[in-house]
Amino acid sequence: MTNPVDPQPAPVPRRPQPRVRVVLAEAARGGTGAERTRAELTQQTQVGEALVRGLVRAQLALALRLSLVVAIGLGGLPLLFAIAPEVGTAKLFGINLPWLLLGVAAFPFLVAVGWAYVRLAERNEQDFTDVVQRPER
Repeated sequence: MTNPVDPQPAPVPRRPQPRVRVVLAEAARGGTGAERTRAELTQQTQVGEALVRGLVRAQLALALRLSLVVAIGLGGLPLLFAIAPEVGTAKLFGINLPWLLLGVAAFPFLVAVGWAYVRLAERNEQDFTDVVQRPER
């Protein structure tokens, strides 16, 4: 006994879909303002470069301001001791005041300035992130 062969219909040739070229900038155009800004950053366009330059400029300004605070705070002490010799010869707890200020008090001062720098730098970065993620109005 032979099995009858079921004729199967011939496959219908499918017409290939036309190719669509997707470019990141075109995809971002259809999105929200935040998506467009992120696309500007990733593509390093003029707008993205301006945003990054603004962040770098803000971080540099912060670093220079706090460097000035350290320079005045620690650099001004020897100047004070030279101008006012009686302060330079003063003793506190039996130790010369210049030794206490420059040898002991300088470290907590530097730690405080470092803490302030980290806190303010993170605030700058958060402001940058808020600008990048802000939806367009």
